[in-house]
Amino acid sequence: MDRHREISSTVVRWGVVFLTGVGVALAPRPEGIARESWHLLAIFLATIAGLIAQPMPGGAMVLLGVLALAVTGTMPVGEALAGYADPIVWLVLAAFFFARGMIKTGLGRRIAFLFIRAVGRHSLGLGYALAATDMVLAMIIPSNGARCGGILFPIARSLAEAYDSRPGDSARRLGAFLMVLVYQCEVIVCAMFLTGQASNPLIAKFAEQVAGISLSYARWAVGAIVPGVLSFALIPVLVYRLFPPEQRRTPEAATFAEVELKRLGPMSRQEKVMLLVFLVVAALWMTMSWHGIHYAVIALLGIALLLLGGVLSWEDIISERGAWDVFLWYGGLVRMGGALGETDLTRRFAEVAAAVTAGWSWWGALLVLALIYFYAHYGFASITAHVTAMYIPFLVVVLAAGAPAPLAVHALAYLSNVMAGLTHYGTTPAPIYFGAGYVAQTVWWRLGVIASWVNLAIWLGIGAVWWKALGWW
Repeated sequence: MDRHREISSTVVRWGVVFLTGVGVALAPRPEGIARESWHLLAIFLATIAGLIAQPMPGGAMVLLGVLALAVTGTMPVGEALAGYADPIVWLVLAAFFFARGMIKTGLGRRIAFLFIRAVGRHSLGLGYALAATDMVLAMIIPSNGARCGGILFPIARSLAEAYDSRPGDSARRLGAFLMVLVYQCEVIVCAMFLTGQASNPLIAKFAEQVAGISLSYARWAVGAIVPGVLSFALIPVLVYRLFPPEQRRTPEAATFAEVELKRLGPMSRQEKVMLLVFLVVAALWMTMSWHGIHYAVIALLGIALLLLGGVLSWEDIISERGAWDVFLWYGGLVRMGGALGETDLTRRFAEVAAAVTAGWSWWGALLVLALIYFYAHYGFASITAHVTAMYIPFLVVVLAAGAPAPLAVHALAYLSNVMAGLTHYGTTPAPIYFGAGYVAQTVWWRLGVIASWVNLAIWLGIGAVWWKALGWW
């Protein structure tokens, strides 16, 4: 019976993909739109439908989309595969290897336990300690699954169980609070750095293609520093007020961290090399305007240093399945998104959008469209799928309404991350933390939507004032 349901579900998912692609391809083509552009749109939308419905893993779906581009003659094979030569794709690939080094050496765990020992004597401080660890790691590790799921989640669950807090009657003792707080802070951290999560470099690519604005590592971080710090400071307090743990004081957590640090012992040579490379790469990314070395080259340099220093082996590189999976779907999406931006479809969309928003003030159009873009994430189980499908169209509409390009680019970029806090499937770590069983779905969604109101006020309100002070609009 279960096998039958699984087959039926797979058939339905594939049906969604094929109906999307074939339906668009066979639909009447607007006058002035080239046949290749229309077919490209059909394949692109079918790929996005596949990323949402997931009849196959994301990497496989995108690879099929790239193959469809070549087989149908929509693109020459060289152009269809050109995304895999994009520096952004190599940046993301390399940064996954940094995550491997952090986990392998134990440096990520050490950083977490140092924070917990320092401020973890109260449940709120404990939450801040875990979130602060995520923030530090996000400076060079774009895999929020590796950071929040691979490093922080086991620690958070161990701390909850140390206070006999488990799914069920004892969930509210501590575990439920930690699960919600860490995840709500995670989406804020994702927004604070270009390396906050894997789709941010893709957003940067789209912003440059559509608006000609380069979202460098430093520019992204500078734009996010004020609203990001405010959100990071206020959201844990909000969660603490709305969903307080029964265990308010947690002195044993600091003791637990102390024991774990003693168990780890002094920093090993590999940890020291990992820390040094971490600092070097972060510093080089922040100072790109001075030395001019491309960020992808810096990332690959960091991987080379980890290999030469013995932190990573070649076996570590070739066995990092998550990195190569992301490489496959990322390269394909970068090319498809870029190709769409080069077609006459973008121009036509801008013309239609300008007519729809005619007579609106640009700030009114920006606010309404940003809210629609944000809450549309209820329909997506991936930031990448959402961004790939909607970032360029919404940016084009906002620009057509007359909004300053830097303001529109940054607002949509940061909201693309914060919106993942709405649901228990919003981004990779969400199913991990929700799946632990500490929090009911209704509670998770209620807290997510309340947190979204605060985040929107901060990022669209105070954030806009900060970007004005920076001279970006």
